[in-house]
Formats: sequence, C-alpha cells, structure tokens
Amino acid sequence: MTSPPITDLNLRAREIFRLVVEGYLDSGQPMGSKALAVARLSDGSGLNLSPASIRSVLHDLESLGLLAAPHTSAGRLPTEQGLRLFVDGMMQVAEPSATERAAIESRLAQPGPIEAALTATSTLLSELSAAAGVVMVPRLEPRLSQLQLVPLGVGQALAVLVGADGSIENRVIAVPPGLPPGALEQASNYISAHLDGRTLAQAVLAIRTEVASGETALDAASRDLVERGLAVWSEDAARRPVLIVRGQANLLDDAAVSDLERLRHLLDDLENKQSVAELLESARNADSTRIFIGAENRLFALSGSSVIASPYRDRDGKVIGVVGVIGPTRLNYARLVPMVDFTAQSLGKLIG
Repeated sequence: MTSPPITDLNLRAREIFRLVVEGYLDSGQPMGSKALAVARLSDGSGLNLSPASIRSVLHDLESLGLLAAPHTSAGRLPTEQGLRLFVDGMMQVAEPSATERAAIESRLAQPGPIEAALTATSTLLSELSAAAGVVMVPRLEPRLSQLQLVPLGVGQALAVLVGADGSIENRVIAVPPGLPPGALEQASNYISAHLDGRTLAQAVLAIRTEVASGETALDAASRDLVERGLAVWSEDAARRPVLIVRGQANLLDDAAVSDLERLRHLLDDLENKQSVAELLESARNADSTRIFIGAENRLFALSGSSVIASPYRDRDGKVIGVVGVIGPTRLNYARLVPMVDFTAQSLGKLIG
C-alpha cells in the first residue's frame, strides 16, 4: 500500500499525525486522544480539539494505513508506512552542534591503525544512537610486489604474498605430487612479473587473459600452480571480515524485552554480517544518507527494525565503505540522519 502524499492531509490531520509520530519516537508508546488533546505543537499552541474530534482524525489516519492501534483500548502508533511518510515529508533534521562535530572528529582522530578508527566509528555511532553501530570495512586493494611458492613437502607449498608496502602474508596451498623441477619457481616468477604495482584483481585479470589467449610460455604444471596461487588469495579476500558491529546490548531496552520474538530476530540478523553488509551495499551509491524502515528491507522485515546508512568516500570522491546504525523503528531519525552523515564525512577524510 502506497502512502498518500503529505499534501493530501489537511492541516488538522497533519498536526495530529506529527504529534503521534513524535510521541512514539520519543517514548515508544502509543498516543491516545486524551494525551493528544493536551499536547503542544512546535509553536507552543495546542490542538484546541476535543478528544472525540481527535479520535475521528485518528480513525481517518488509520484508514489510510498511516497509524495502527496495538490493541482496542490503546492509542495509536505510526505504521512503517506512516514513518516513511513522516521521514520523507515532515521531518526537520537537527544538524550536529559545533560541540558534537568536534567530539566526533576528535574521537575518530585518535592515533592507531585503520582498524582502530573503524571500530571507534562503530562504537561512536552506537553511543550516539543508543542502538547498534555498523561500519562496512573498506575494500582496500593494496598494491602488490611478489608472490613466492615455496615447497613444504609432498602435496603442499607455502604461498608468500609480499605487498608493495612491505607487508607479508602466508598461506598453505595444495599442489599435485611429482611436480617437475623448477615449476614452483617458474610459477612464482610469472605471477610476480604480473603483480608488480598492480592490485590482485588487476593481476588476476591480466594473467588469465594471457593464459586464455595462449600467449604464455608456461607449461601445464606451472599454469596449474599459477591458478592455485591466485585462487587462494582471491578466496581469502572474500572471507575477510566485511563488517564491524558494536552496541548490540543497546537493543535490550524495556520495549525490546517486552517483545522477545522481535528481539531474537534482530539479534539473529545482526549475527549474519554478510547479509547486513549486502544491505549496506545498497547505500554505497546513494547521494546522501539512506533510511530503511522495517519491511522495506527483507533482512529486517521480521524484527521490524530500521537502518540509517551513509557512504563514506576517499579524497577522490570514491565510495570506500558505509557507516550506519541499526535499531528499532522508533530511532530519532531527525537527529541521527545528519549525525550519521557527518560521521561518514569525518571518517572519509581520516582514511581517504
């Protein structure tokens, strides 16, 4: 069901709808007609309506799919459809103050490796949102220098990858028994010649294109070793952590504990980091912060959770990752959307 345009609501309906949503986001509780009758608008005035008139408007908003009653005698809560209408058409964001901006920049600028900055970002977002903070690890593609294949014994060799920055990583690979003399050395020299100054992805493409075209002088045994050496590093890169999550304990608030099934679904979803990363991936090409509310994303449909995500970029403007928060649908969107956006900008400046 599609939300009606905000312009389709008259002023009275808009005011009551805003009060219900803001009351829910503030307390997590439904708003009844008596509470709305004494509530104050942003200009300090009241609705000047009787509870009966307010109930009539609430009924109309419910029939439009914007509000729902958790049970017969309760007040109204915004539906996911209603929250989307509010976020897109009514929300007034509160930009981070100078003090908050300085605190974010200072926190992220603490000395240490890049992993420490990413963890600090996730922790910071968790603290700001009182929900879970998430950071998608940048797809770093270091320039490589050489790969050496060293015999270990029957059926095994040690693949030693040397980065242009001097870093070294080792992996054990399986090799066929009875290799011709010099096959490991020939394969090592061949790979290293293609690696120099390239990323692994660039080297793999160049080598496989050359092998497929028949332009390589490698024999069959050495070609097999080249494929094995490249495969172990490609597979390793795919298995590396893609997401840092901090602050899951923040999700254990009173409202969540009262709905243990929803909470279980949410914690299960957060454990599936690859799926969370795939969701955040959809925010990589966004021009600004994206908001996913409840069933708008398949992953969090059962837990009814929301995600606020923003891409962060390097100095050349290339997206290298995504930061965000995950929590209940009653997140403080007006405050967190610009906060997540500013955090993404600060992280990009730091590691770009």
